[in-house]
Amino acid sequence: MSLIKTVDLQVLGDERGSLVSIESYKNISFEIKRVYYLFDTKSSVSRGFHAHKELKQLVVVVRGSCKFIVDDGLSQESIVLNDPSKGLLIESFLWREMHDFSDDCVIMVLASEHYDENDYIRNYDDFIKYVGSL
Repeated sequence: MSLIKTVDLQVLGDERGSLVSIESYKNISFEIKRVYYLFDTKSSVSRGFHAHKELKQLVVVVRGSCKFIVDDGLSQESIVLNDPSKGLLIESFLWREMHDFSDDCVIMVLASEHYDENDYIRNYDDFIKYVGSL
């Protein structure tokens, strides 16, 4: 089973432009409790390097591109996101890393929970121990 789960987001629009709507329990499987976005990330910088115990996320690269690496402790897969009509669903207990940001990259993240530092696993060795104990 693939670790990479993408969600096709319906694009609505006409000659004026395009619109994508994301709604809890309609085109994503969880209630959206937090939305945040990343921008102005330098191409030489990598981000992420953590997992969550409970939190689920839908990640959409609204502009530009970025490479995501997703890891379950046994295998690792990568995907380049560069289409605002595709979201990357990141489930609980998946290590994530972000690399190769384009200069114009803007990433929007829809999260299933409010921010909680206790939900983070920030050390890869701790992540491996944690998922090994499940």
